Order: sequence, then C-alpha cells, then structure tokens
Amino acid sequence: MAKKTKGPEHCSFCGRTEAEAGALLHGMESQICPDCILQGYQLLGGVVSTPDGAPESAPLEALHELPKPREIKEFLDDYVVGQDEAKRYLSVAVYNHYKRLMQPSSEVDGVEIEKSNILLLGPTGTGKTLLAKTIARLLKVPFTIVDATVLTQAGYVGEDIESLLTRLLQVADYDVAAAERGIVFIDEIDKIARKGDNPSITRDVSGEGVQQGLLKLLEGSIVNVPPQGGRKHPDQKMIQVDTKQILFICAGAFDGIERKIAHRLNTRVVGYNSPRSKMGKYEEEELLRYVDARDLKSFGLIPEIIGRLPIITFLHPLHRDTLRMILTEPKNALVRQYTKIFELDGIHLTFTDEALDAVVSKTMEQKLGARGLRAIMEQVMVEPMYELPSQGITEFVVDASYVEQQLQKGGGLIPN
Repeated sequence: MAKKTKGPEHCSFCGRTEAEAGALLHGMESQICPDCILQGYQLLGGVVSTPDGAPESAPLEALHELPKPREIKEFLDDYVVGQDEAKRYLSVAVYNHYKRLMQPSSEVDGVEIEKSNILLLGPTGTGKTLLAKTIARLLKVPFTIVDATVLTQAGYVGEDIESLLTRLLQVADYDVAAAERGIVFIDEIDKIARKGDNPSITRDVSGEGVQQGLLKLLEGSIVNVPPQGGRKHPDQKMIQVDTKQILFICAGAFDGIERKIAHRLNTRVVGYNSPRSKMGKYEEEELLRYVDARDLKSFGLIPEIIGRLPIITFLHPLHRDTLRMILTEPKNALVRQYTKIFELDGIHLTFTDEALDAVVSKTMEQKLGARGLRAIMEQVMVEPMYELPSQGITEFVVDASYVEQQLQKGGGLIPN
C-alpha cells in the first residue's frame, strides 16, 4: 500500500474523496473508487479483438448457446454462393471445436475429444478465403488468417513458422488462454509443397522444411512464440503457447493436382471393363471430388502433414450460373456494392440482365473465378465512377452494349 499523503484522498479517475466514494483502493501512486472499478469492468468485460478490430462478445459458456452446424451454414449461405460440401465440413469443424473447448475434464471417463484439422482444395476464386473471413464474423474465439507463402525454415530469410501464432496472439490481445482456444486459417498451403522427390544438395527451405516445422503446430505442442514477430527483436521474451486446442484450417488451389488424380484413376484406359467406363466420364474440372492422400503426397505434401489434416474437402469450380448468382444474391454482392457507391453520390444505378450476362461471359473466358468478376466490373465501371459524380446525373443504366464498349477499350487485356 502506498504511503498516505496529507489531506483528504480522492479517486484518481473521478476525483471524489474517500468520504464521498465510501472507500478507495490504493495503488502505488494513485487511488480508485468502487464505482470507477465497476465502470471499467463493464467497459472492458466480455470484449475481445477480432482481425478487423471490431468487438465481439465473450466466448460462449454453455453448450446450448452454441450455434449449431446448420445455423453456421445458414450464416455462410448469406455471403457465399454454393460450395455446400465445404460449408458443411467447416460448420461441423467449428461446432466440434466449440464443444472441445467446453468438454468436462477427461479424468472422469478418460475420453478426450481430439481436434480434426481441415484441408480445403479448390481453384482460385472459388471462395476458400471468403469462407474463412465469413466464419470470422460469427466466431467468438480468436480467429486469424495467415499466408504460408512467406514462411521459411528456421534460420533463413522469411518468416518463422512460429509467426503464425504471433498473429493469433495479437488478435487475442496477447491473452494466451484465449489464443489457445483459437482457430488459424493457413492459406496457400500448396505453395509449401516439396519441389521434387529427388534429394538435392540444396535445402528446400520454403517447401519441405516448412512442412516439417508445421508438424508440431498441427499436432499440438508447447511453442515459444515471439510476441513482436521474431527476428527484428531477438532479445524479446518468448511467450509459450500450447497448440493442442488450436484448430487449423488449411487451404490451397493445388493447381495441377487434377493430372495426378486422373493418372491414379487411370482415366485414359479404354475398354469395357476400364475404370472410366465404370465410373463414367470424368470432367477435368470436377476431378477434385476424387482427391485423397495419395494425390496430395504426389503433389508434394509429406505423409506426416497429410496425417495431421484428416478432413479433406474441396470447392467446386464456379460455373456460369454460379457466377451470375454471385453478382446479385449475397449480402455483399458486387452489384449491391456498386449500387451503394453510386447512391452515396445521389445516383440510382441499374444493371440490365443482359449486361450481367455479358460480364459473366467475359469472366468465364479469363477463368479467374469470383475474383475475375470484380476485375471485369471495375473495368466496366471505372469511367462512370470517374465522370458521373461531377455531372449531376441522378440515374444511370448499364446495358450489354455499354459493357461491350467498355471492355473493348481494354485492348488486349480482355479477350474478345
């Protein structure tokens, strides 16, 4: 207790004296009254940081408060079109992760629920990262998205594997207990595949070396995490984080794995009794449906890391109808975004059905998925976004001829 000063003591926050407040809690050089303590608790209690900095409520405490898998999927349906299988896997994984956090002590019956990390495969632009960001809006545990492409083996230029947990700690406001209940989404996991099966005199520091380092994180171990991000602060005090309760969701495009799947399925064999004749004609873009651990090993993932990702699911390529729905149906659909942009300038924007069909057709040519939609829409809308705010126009209609006209101005950027 600090040495009392002469005269009536007062609260360092509200200024009331001890007689007015009833009592004061003394610190080293200041005092605080019970009312200020209560206000501080109400202000800070039950608030955690999210990746976007928005507050969310405290973690759920009872099983009946959990969002059920169907409720989680329905929430995803509001923002992501299609991909029902991937949504189901993610919904179940998140629900089970909650239940694992709330399970009673295993000392009674000896049964301990283990985590099941997930691997998502799908072409670029099919919604892997969008699914993760959308789930982050619903979760009440620390959630972060990290990129595997910047990781290197310890001792080489790049980010250490432990930097994945540094981001999770930052999201949890350096609350280790909260971080140990979190979820980490590792994007571009296919970029750390082995560069080849043959041993080489050079080290594969951004491929197999990173996979070996990830093993201890995925399986569950106590890791020393640099709170400030590692190598620029070598003298910082490490924070120990137990990854046993952290759920890892990995995702990647795995471009070219379809050829390995086709080779395993022997789709080129001819004859009445061939596998192809039994299973029907394989569509090249749908081969991901048949992916398994053997294909991932052929692609370059080591068997140890495949075994730590027991749930493998895929995302369907986006077809014309799906792309058309993406433009208009989700809560944050592109058409709604551009309409909102023009509304802020007092302009009522309208797209005709033919104009949207033209945008989808050009996107299908580029084969960039949903990201291609935004690229085409930006090229179409850049001129009206530049000209209309200063012309005093209150209504603007985008039709198919206007879309074609704007796309032709792009020259060789957009194929005709």
